[in-house]
Amino acid sequence: MSHDKHKRPAQHPVTALDLPIPARSDLPEPVAQYFAKCQEKLGLVPNVLSAYSHNLAQLDAFSRLYNELMLGDSGLDTLEREMIAVVVSAHNRCFYCLSAHGAAVRQISGNPLLGEQLVMNYRVADISPRQRAMLDFAHRLTAQPEAIEESDRQALRDQGFSDTDIWDIASLTGFYNMTNRLAGAVEMQPNAEYHASFRATGAPAAEQPRT
Repeated sequence: MSHDKHKRPAQHPVTALDLPIPARSDLPEPVAQYFAKCQEKLGLVPNVLSAYSHNLAQLDAFSRLYNELMLGDSGLDTLEREMIAVVVSAHNRCFYCLSAHGAAVRQISGNPLLGEQLVMNYRVADISPRQRAMLDFAHRLTAQPEAIEESDRQALRDQGFSDTDIWDIASLTGFYNMTNRLAGAVEMQPNAEYHASFRATGAPAAEQPRT
């Protein structure tokens, strides 16, 4: 029996689906400019954006929400937001998101060990009590959303998080649970560059692109 039908289509290796991903030259000018900015700032266009480009309305909605959650005003710093992404993705075993956001943690922190610890087991990481409380909440909300109660929220307040910060932690957690499930469903492949990047101590952090 042939297994050819289970192979990822050669023309679109970003996912296991045969999506009508347009060529870069066929993208509308605003999208082409955004992808060019990604290439300039990151050295790549994340495959998640390439995958979403088959539906430009969804790409726009995804990019706007991502940029607001990850780069908008918040009591959470950029590293803490990436830490949430990694811990949620570790529970869900999302290969794409662990590769991408694990690299981001290594980049922003300049600490390759922290990136590996968060990917494998955040509880062994040398992080602050504030960060541990944040990640405990994100993990519990991912693994047992029905079990969240006032004591969980109060544990965050006790570490100095405002109620607006708690909203942001929950929003990030929900967002990455969504992206993890989408990436798993379509077998989204991480950019090869993620695997080797920022594994040297003290690697400089780069500005992230915005729409």
